[in-house]
Amino acid sequence: MDRLLADVAAGSISAEEAAEALRDLPFADLGFARVDHHRELRQGVCEIVYAHPKSVEQVEAIVQELIEGNEGPILVTRARERHAAAVRRIAERAGLPVVERPRSGAIAVLRGVPEPIGVVLIVTAGTADLPVAEEAELVAAALGAGVEVVADVGVAGLHRLIAIRDPIRDADAVVVVAGMEGALASVVGGLATGPVIACPTSVGYGASFGGLAALLSMLSSCTPGTVCVDIDDGVGAGYAAALIARRAAPRDGSLS
Repeated sequence: MDRLLADVAAGSISAEEAAEALRDLPFADLGFARVDHHRELRQGVCEIVYAHPKSVEQVEAIVQELIEGNEGPILVTRARERHAAAVRRIAERAGLPVVERPRSGAIAVLRGVPEPIGVVLIVTAGTADLPVAEEAELVAAALGAGVEVVADVGVAGLHRLIAIRDPIRDADAVVVVAGMEGALASVVGGLATGPVIACPTSVGYGASFGGLAALLSMLSSCTPGTVCVDIDDGVGAGYAAALIARRAAPRDGSLS
């Protein structure tokens, strides 16, 4: 839009040509999807495409539209291999790099990523929670936050958590990814100086009810400053944490 307005002001394009160029602002109607071209300008963040259960052709068309009409990164989540292959083909044609997190089905076309600001610490209760954590990590990084992931520090061995007290204290936002009973979020909340975003996962045995037990535990946390996203919602957790981190003032670890 900035370039377009500059070209109109300079007389290099006509008002009619500019109006035609703006036809797909703020969105392009593909029939099966209305692709939001305005989010980068409106919110300063990239568009996120939820691949499942879209067809490969639908994902391909949406990503191609975003490649042509936007300038920032593009995230595709819950992608199957055929979705990811289509994204890789489009990115290769455009000469753009791709970063993947195959275990979570997340893939990003990285361009125009802001310089990292702030620190998001993502901790998992167990190794089995890593797919959701990796989704959160890629989302937060694409939004321009500095990100660190520490895995397998659950409450079954609290000495592992105590070993990372300093990173927990220094982070602008902490994402806690945990299944089973979800107790880790409350424990981390008692150590952190910034907000804690609890992300329950569907990891666990029968009585965990596919993550419901962890969700209810996290929602019922006794630790102020702990908030909760949906089950397996790495996107929501990483997105919220990045927004917090990018707005956070530099801190020295104290509350003063």
